[in-house]
Amino acid sequence: MIVHLIRHGETEHNRTGLTLGRADVPLNDLGRRQAAALGARFAEHPLGAIYASPLSRTYETARALAGERDIPLYVRDELIEMDVGETENITFAELRERYPDFLREWGGDSPETARMPGGETLLEVAERLDPFLSDLRAITHDHIAVVTHNFVLKLVLCRLLDLDLRSFRAFGTDVASLSTVVVREGRISVRVLNDRCHLQALEP
Repeated sequence: MIVHLIRHGETEHNRTGLTLGRADVPLNDLGRRQAAALGARFAEHPLGAIYASPLSRTYETARALAGERDIPLYVRDELIEMDVGETENITFAELRERYPDFLREWGGDSPETARMPGGETLLEVAERLDPFLSDLRAITHDHIAVVTHNFVLKLVLCRLLDLDLRSFRAFGTDVASLSTVVVREGRISVRVLNDRCHLQALEP
């Protein structure tokens, strides 16, 4: 089975540098065009199913990926973005000013146990992803797509590759990017990582 891991298109939070977790922020105009570009890339692709986070920015990206085709689209709550708690909707400068203790822990040797103020830890996100990943390994489609969020994608890659969660920083997952892994007989191999070639026509 080939699994295509896709991050949603751009939102105004992404464009302006505001932190974003579970706030249900829609795609902006560029994000919708990025989603359409993903749809064009997969127009002839034999996707058997699409799995998406319940937030509108991911669901809209998933709908564009399906296009006019009758591809089953399943919403999975496990794929919702990390709960960033009190750090939602602020700039990174404000984050540094208000939560220096958290940032020291986040930047330390065990970021997976650093709790977002009022929110989740990376470990908790990974643990809630485990049931979905268990189901994923049992899927019989040859090709599926998973449309989700930044932290979730990084942790999915850690879990699939059997890496320590602190390795999440090793993966780039830009907006509207594509990463592809092959799952075969219990073994995982990475075919594509953070590919954005479908967005070239949209970039200045």
